[in-house]
Amino acid sequence: MFAERHDATSQGPPSGRDEERFLEVLDRAIDAIRSGGIPFVIIGGIASAALGRPRWDPRGADVDLFVRAQDAEAALRSLSEAGFGTEQGEPHWVLRAALNGITVDVIFRAAGDLYLDDEMLSRAELREFRGRELPLVSREDLLVMKALAFGEETPSYWHEALGIIARGELDWDYVLYRARHGTKRVLSLLVYAQSNDLPVPPRSVRELFELTEGGTEGDPWTEEPRTLPTT
Repeated sequence: MFAERHDATSQGPPSGRDEERFLEVLDRAIDAIRSGGIPFVIIGGIASAALGRPRWDPRGADVDLFVRAQDAEAALRSLSEAGFGTEQGEPHWVLRAALNGITVDVIFRAAGDLYLDDEMLSRAELREFRGRELPLVSREDLLVMKALAFGEETPSYWHEALGIIARGELDWDYVLYRARHGTKRVLSLLVYAQSNDLPVPPRSVRELFELTEGGTEGDPWTEEPRTLPTT
């Protein structure tokens, strides 16, 4: 078993060495996955910091790689060959590797039964994080992931999702397409966001509410996402 992660909020400010050590592991993990030819996007705290709330602390942080279910074991092997220690983790959704005290989660099933698919890969965003460009999951997919995974053990996810909404420039048609994995949870987030005057189109709330009430006749969100205006 890997070492238990620590809560950075109870410690003093991070040192430059903390960040350097994390980034070294991040670079090695990405190099290993790319060398294996495995499609992936980065989710979790790194994506949240780049796409939503710009808050990130290397202490207690991990690397969250989202891969296809059929590629998970190959990804773990690639990390093992690159010198990482590995374990099966929780094999119904995540495998784990670690190096120098930093955990790398190889996730293949997110909350709400979300899986990495071609649409998600095509929408990945190449964004800067600590001086390197990384393939991040799209802000729309991350928003839905945070809403669905929010819970007692992950209280920050709610505010991270709100941070994504606050940044704006969302494809709301695609948000609603993904929201079918948890319509009530996403709806509750959007209503709360509206109560805080964040930019959520009223039609998105209306149509999501109709879905929660069981209205599916002529529902465009059961089909492939469309390219429409985002307002």
